[in-house]
Parts: sequence; structure tokens; C-alpha cells
Amino acid sequence: MRPLILALDRGGLPQRWIDPELAVTYHAKDMVAWSLGAIVCVYRGGIQSSGLRSRIDTQAIIAIRGLSSGHRHRVVPALTNALLFARDRYVCAYCGGRYTAGNLSLDHVTPASHGGARSWNNAVTACRPCNTRKADRTPQQAGMQLLYVPYTPNRNEHFILRNRTGIRADQMAFLIGGVPSTSRLHLS
Repeated sequence: MRPLILALDRGGLPQRWIDPELAVTYHAKDMVAWSLGAIVCVYRGGIQSSGLRSRIDTQAIIAIRGLSSGHRHRVVPALTNALLFARDRYVCAYCGGRYTAGNLSLDHVTPASHGGARSWNNAVTACRPCNTRKADRTPQQAGMQLLYVPYTPNRNEHFILRNRTGIRADQMAFLIGGVPSTSRLHLS
């Protein structure tokens, strides 16, 4: 698996994960404002008029001119099962067991039928037996206790969760600096 490059706006806010080829395109167009981390890829081109071969190095983290987050840095990340399971570290919120994604489901702490919203603060990871046992009830009604509190991941945490298996140490060091100390990511 080829490493992904963390693309930031000029202010340092994460914007997206990009492949090395797109990063090289930004370098070639002189759109990279600054970069951090180890060199991930080296691309060599043709022979220049000076007799030297052209070369573009791209680092693990690049800030791109003109890539503006605008108001997007305040947007709540989309709630998906994959991101929820990653946030909750594949641990059931009721029994504490660790499971594979195929044995987990999203559980609404307050069910929709009781006015609960589909939101990060109302969703936890549950194993299928616990979710079936809880059914269409609140944890209190089902006599089940939550082992951890649901929360909305911030922007940096969201980027870590989206690329958790492919993230490089230098990218993790950059992103983890913006993750609240209360995040379960600090339990790694």
C-alpha cells in the first residue's frame, strides 16, 4: 500500500488525504506553501537545459496554497459505522468486548423512537448480542450501563480515524497535537 500524503491549507488545517501523484502535481505547479515530515516519494523527470535531471520530492505533510477550508473546519464529520467503530476502538459500549467490524453495529443510546438523533453524541459501538438485548430502549430501561461516553471527534481525530492503518509516524505526530487529551486515541 502506497502512503497517502496529508494535505493541509496554508493555516495548517487538515483538508484531505491525497495520493503522492497529486502531491507532485501541487509541487510542479508551485502550489505547496510549506511541508513537513519525511520525504515519501521522489519523482524524476527529464534532463533540464542545465544538464541536470529534474527531481521533485514530496514530504508526508504538505500545505497547499489556495486550498482553503473556509467554514469547513467547523463541520462535524459524517457519522459512519467504520469511523464510529474506529473511534470506539472496536469495543462494545455495554459488555466491553473487542470485536471485528462484522460483529459490531451502531447503537443509538437514545433510540430514534424515543427522540434520539443519529449523531456522534448519541451513537456507540455495540456487539450484536448487546444491541439485540438493549433493543428499542435506553440503557437505563434495558438495565445496561454505558462503559464510555460518546463524543464527536474533532477534525484532527477524524483524519486519524480515516487513515488509521496507513498513517505515518510524522503525520500522526502532527495530527495528534490537535486531538483533545480526553480522546480515546491517547489510549493507544
